[in-house]
Amino acid sequence: MSTTNKEEKVVDVSTENIYRLNGRVPLKKAIPFGLQHVLAMFVSNLAPVLIVCSAALVRGTGEHLTSAEITQLLQCAMFVAGIGTCMQLYPVWKIGSGLPIVMGVSFTFLGSLLVICTNPELGYEGMVGAVILGGIFEGLVGLSARYWKRFLTPVVSACVVIAIGLSLLSVGMDSWGGGSGVADFGAWYHLVVGAFTLIVCLVARYLLKGVYKNLNVLVGLILGYLLAIIFTVAGIAPMVDFSGITKTVQEVGVFSLPKLVFLTSHEPIFDLGAFLTIAIVFLVSAAETTGATSAVCTGALDREIKMEELQGSLAVDGFSSALSGCFGCLPLTSFSQNVGLVTMTQVINRFTILMGAFILILSSLFPPLGAFFNSLPQAVLGGCTVMMFGSIMYEGIKMLKECEFDDRTMVIVSLAFAIGVGLTQTSGNFFSAFPHEVGDIFNGNAVAGVFVVSLLLSLFLPKRENFTK
Repeated sequence: MSTTNKEEKVVDVSTENIYRLNGRVPLKKAIPFGLQHVLAMFVSNLAPVLIVCSAALVRGTGEHLTSAEITQLLQCAMFVAGIGTCMQLYPVWKIGSGLPIVMGVSFTFLGSLLVICTNPELGYEGMVGAVILGGIFEGLVGLSARYWKRFLTPVVSACVVIAIGLSLLSVGMDSWGGGSGVADFGAWYHLVVGAFTLIVCLVARYLLKGVYKNLNVLVGLILGYLLAIIFTVAGIAPMVDFSGITKTVQEVGVFSLPKLVFLTSHEPIFDLGAFLTIAIVFLVSAAETTGATSAVCTGALDREIKMEELQGSLAVDGFSSALSGCFGCLPLTSFSQNVGLVTMTQVINRFTILMGAFILILSSLFPPLGAFFNSLPQAVLGGCTVMMFGSIMYEGIKMLKECEFDDRTMVIVSLAFAIGVGLTQTSGNFFSAFPHEVGDIFNGNAVAGVFVVSLLLSLFLPKRENFTK
């Protein structure tokens, strides 16, 4: 299908519109395709909130947040992810790209946020203030993208997209093994359920006909989940735990509206040091979003990204993060899992993905529903996501293929990955002589290192005619 057909305005309601950016799709088709996007990102959207908020200290008390407060923050994470996705799909003014992008809570900020929220003098309240200020900062950076976009050359964008795919490979395999840090990681039942899920995804992709073949990830999730339930009920392995649903009902209730952090006892504080700690990570997040948005355009729309799309995408990245902070939650970014899903299935319809955003918002209003989705075993998620993550790296390689392969490109790509990825594989803290914030940014985040090195080399290495002399 040509680019023109993919992006033309469509009035009629048709199933074929799922392969077009615009147009309505029958709800009986739009809802399952939208649900597929929610299931692909649901656990990963909540995991950073659990990690950070479980460790966060209440400023001035040394105490941690209560389990009820953390449950409400999980609720807010679903709500702001749904709102951010709506903003991305249907722009308001210059905020939004109009592209099939799903927003979710970012892992990129994990190290820096933990540094802030575990500092007794800043605590959770200082972290929230930094998220709000940092989000506004990135939003303004996004709106001014036309002034600095020329520095993000094609080779830099390609390196960032490949790095995003590479950085997610361990996430997919950790999920397949049962989840990072779990006591039974790598147990046979995790591996079997993950492999079964992956095989179902592959078989469904080739056996299902028409538009239904692109529901292969949803089919894999459902059947993998059923197998995990069978293992649990039969006493073979404890893979599915429904106790979280009962606990959520007891602590939060069946229906609950997300609360602004200003209306709680944890009113944010705005600290310059905390903001500076997180500001550079927002720049790295902007680079990730640039790469992810470029991957959507090249992989799903078969064209280069437009300036207004980049500005809008980055503006949503920032301002939706500020909104997330107002609800006491963590920064948002374009979710790479869903970028992989879009490029793999070619389902790019905005209305369809909007149904997924509505499901997220609905889940946030009914906390037990969110708890039910959260019971999805990590092994099932891993079986579905490994190929999606690989497809992101594939799109980056396709972008790199469009660059001129000369000595200059070779040096940029080689050093970007040798340093950026190498920093994440060192046996100790490579930046131990520097402030710990430097190590937090680069030691555990290949995207940050690859972005900075490729950008600097792209800016300062001589052009081809001078480079080869």
